[in-house]
Amino acid sequence: MGKFWVIFVASISILLPFLCNSFSPETPTDRRVLVLLDDFAVKSSHSSYFNSLKLLGFDLDFKLADDPKIALQRYGQYLYDALILFCPSAERFGGSVDVAAIINFVDSGHDLIIAADVNASDLIREVATECGVDFDEDPSAMVIDHTGYAVSETEGDHTLIASDDFIKSDVIIGSKKIEAPVLFQGIGHSLNPVNSLVLKVLSASPSAYSANPLSKLSTPPSLTGSAISLVSVVQARNNARILITGSLSMFSNRFFRSGVQKSGSSTKYEKSGNEQFLTELSKWIFHERGHLKAVNVKHHKVGETDEPALYRINDELEYLVEIYEWSGTSWEPYVTDDVQVQFYMMSPYVLKTLSNDKKGLYSVSFRVPDVYGVFQFKVEYQKLGYTSLSLSKQIPVRPYRHNEYERFIPTAYPYYGAAFSTVRLLHSPFKLLLYDPDSKNKWQDSSSFLLFIYITSKVWHV
Repeated sequence: MGKFWVIFVASISILLPFLCNSFSPETPTDRRVLVLLDDFAVKSSHSSYFNSLKLLGFDLDFKLADDPKIALQRYGQYLYDALILFCPSAERFGGSVDVAAIINFVDSGHDLIIAADVNASDLIREVATECGVDFDEDPSAMVIDHTGYAVSETEGDHTLIASDDFIKSDVIIGSKKIEAPVLFQGIGHSLNPVNSLVLKVLSASPSAYSANPLSKLSTPPSLTGSAISLVSVVQARNNARILITGSLSMFSNRFFRSGVQKSGSSTKYEKSGNEQFLTELSKWIFHERGHLKAVNVKHHKVGETDEPALYRINDELEYLVEIYEWSGTSWEPYVTDDVQVQFYMMSPYVLKTLSNDKKGLYSVSFRVPDVYGVFQFKVEYQKLGYTSLSLSKQIPVRPYRHNEYERFIPTAYPYYGAAFSTVRLLHSPFKLLLYDPDSKNKWQDSSSFLLFIYITSKVWHV
């Protein structure tokens, strides 16, 4: 009995990482999320945001950033599907977590949320830089806007920003319009121009700039206007998603519940747009929305159902694929009119837009080009806010066999005519030679006969 118990415990310890790793292509939504904090007080001061995630079904595991026992993986398997860094002042991470481990975590297809503030450490700045954004180098700088600030009872230094410059994408921030401006107070960042995967989700107004609010400007600020991003997202090539912001306060209960009135506007909202904005954005980050999958990729000749081993030039074929979008609970048909397929060999010989039946099935028919070789069916689908699809299927194309050509090829008619014209041209002299008695006597002279043969050969050669 004791031996059996030892084997059972050992088996559970081996299988535990696999059981914890809940992310899979069939249910792509992140479920187990590690939240690293500077102080457990953040857990209560930002409880509204955390509760909104729990209501969506996420399992949050709260730990201090310097906890020596934290780990992202064990026995080669990741323990979490996503990571939230609400520890802007952390100088180092505990356990086996460091910048390289976080980047590897993202490179493995997992998701990340980074929230900094004016106390952002070099460690958090380095993680953000690795993700494609650069926070203002001035450690005391904050975003200031003297025309787009949030009206308050005290004049203040205009660092409390009310922004409503959202990205134009229903997939990323939801289809329901965010009526109230979003409150932001913190540091701004710029996008790395080399990284084309980073997107601004919430931008500062043209009048904003980044500087120390407690001192006068001696030099022009390095970040100004709409170049300042307040909230940015990244969708990596492996479809991992990252959210980066310089304001931890925008996730707080105080900002969620606070009323807001933007400077220059007479409209006052009883509640800011922070809760709606961040909840909807988090759904996208955690793959509750905008996650696509392609299944049942098929191709066959028109009128048939079996997939052939190869095609012949000029065959009529049909290409089919099913595409679905994850709704948060189930896979729903993805309906659009911009999915294209390429019939590709070194370059696309055929490029066709697929039609859909509104139930997720996309199909198109076309003729195989009059070129033989090894081709590929390729679908490279990239659309703002959606995970990318990259499908490829190889198929050889052969020419006609010798017994598959038509009896008379239309393009060869000029050659047929030339051959018959030459035969007819030679027919008349031979007829005279064979059937005209007078001509026979003339051809007895060998020199005349040789001359005829010479002329005949020249005509035939031509």
